[in-house]
Amino acid sequence: MATIPPPSPFVLLQNLIDQAGDRLRPPAWAIHEIQYRSVLFLNHVLQQEPEAQQRLARHRGRAIEVRWRDLRICLAPTSAGLFELAGESTVPELTLTIEQTSPLKLARDRLRGEKSDIQITGDVQLAAEVNWLVDHLRWDAEDDLARLVGDVPAHAIGSTARKAAEMLRQFIGNPAK
Repeated sequence: MATIPPPSPFVLLQNLIDQAGDRLRPPAWAIHEIQYRSVLFLNHVLQQEPEAQQRLARHRGRAIEVRWRDLRICLAPTSAGLFELAGESTVPELTLTIEQTSPLKLARDRLRGEKSDIQITGDVQLAAEVNWLVDHLRWDAEDDLARLVGDVPAHAIGSTARKAAEMLRQFIGNPAK
């Protein structure tokens, strides 16, 4: 007689997060604050890469909408090569819809270094620029941390974080181990 193994705790956690995500909706003010902080972070990363700013500045005023589940953020490049939140009535010229609806699977894909499936609708040239940004922009967290605590402690923390991330990637990449 075959026995059925108990479900993995990861599957149970996944189901719990999916159910909670379907039922819980943050208030409008929290969504706006998250969008605003996301733009600040994106601009911080963009300011570290002048070529990205130049490429983005060529598309000033054109709206880019990113959707995931029922969340959306509409961004417009500025003449300085940064982003600003586009108005609610703005019609995007490019819409990027992240197909993966599960937050855990989305995080797993990112940890594995994989890109999520994205449905692209709209301007092809603008989509190519956004793809370039995704491929070339990287946040140098260690450099930002060094401004707060100094180079040596920041390097030690960064090294530890990289080792932990690598161990997590190996764990996620090889769930049978």
